[in-house]
Amino acid sequence: MLEDPFYIGIRQRRLQGQEYDDLIEEFVTAVQEVFPKCAIQWEDFANPNASPILERYRHRISSFNDDIQGTAAVGVAGVIAATRMKGERLKDQTYMFLGAGSAGIGIAELLWRLMIDEGCTEEEARAKIWLLDSKGLIVASRPDVEGTQKAPYAHDHADAATLIEAVRAVCPTVLIGTSTIARAFTQDVIQHMASYCERPIIFPFSNPTSKSECTAEEAYTWTNGKAIFASGSPFKPVEINGKTIHPGQGNNVYIFPGVGLAAYAVDATNIPYKTFGVAARALAGMVSQDQFDKGLIYPPMSDIQKAAKVVAVACAEYLFDDGHAGIARPDDVTALVESHMWRPAY
Repeated sequence: MLEDPFYIGIRQRRLQGQEYDDLIEEFVTAVQEVFPKCAIQWEDFANPNASPILERYRHRISSFNDDIQGTAAVGVAGVIAATRMKGERLKDQTYMFLGAGSAGIGIAELLWRLMIDEGCTEEEARAKIWLLDSKGLIVASRPDVEGTQKAPYAHDHADAATLIEAVRAVCPTVLIGTSTIARAFTQDVIQHMASYCERPIIFPFSNPTSKSECTAEEAYTWTNGKAIFASGSPFKPVEINGKTIHPGQGNNVYIFPGVGLAAYAVDATNIPYKTFGVAARALAGMVSQDQFDKGLIYPPMSDIQKAAKVVAVACAEYLFDDGHAGIARPDDVTALVESHMWRPAY
């Protein structure tokens, strides 16, 4: 691209190492100097940089990474809603992730935290979560896992090289894809899940549509309409056995505007990980029985501003409760949030 005469970017290679870290530090320092109450949303950082930057700054400034924490919250919100549809809880499930990068591990970590809130021990919650990467199932015998973010999920178990082998060995009730491998959720994988699970939860979250681990039509057809489905990319409604099922879309736009609004409204001094669990539960709580009946596990996109408000109020309440607000708590937190909402009316 640097040699292309039509390339409109800066004609130099990307910074790496200490120079890169110094630039990020310079940016953060400048923002704090010019806009001392500004919350920073880290967006579209590559995997090797995303987690280290988040960990470096999240205790120092009000900041969050949408690709890690926003994706985690919207994914977990979908699982919470799906388990509500089934009349079950998070701790009743066994989770398998295809893809062990920052997005998959972010969802896994938030699920782990919320299962502890439901009464699991840390060890019990970890035991319910399984990861697969390009080399197969994450197990304790793999030397390449030690010291990585995958290590907490490396179980004492026999190796499994493929997804179908892992599904047969572990019998997950929830399958989440963050691999960007198109059609990785094959018919034998999904039908095997349906053989032991009445309502398998199938979430191919990879974007764009061309990289989705399966389509809505495939998931519904292969389970005779019993799958609870949500994806990262949009899919059209599917008709199965005379019933129209509307697939959900787990889009971060359900989460980050509300979290940002809450941080702005309360002058948040910090945005702890727990904020995203609060956001996930608030979003999941919006889904009505009528929407469940249509197959939806997220509110319709037409309610996106309402969703931002619901998430923001819940997060603002938490930030006040946990001592992360920079202003005194008002009598009406909802009114505070509403007073900071922008409406394009003239």
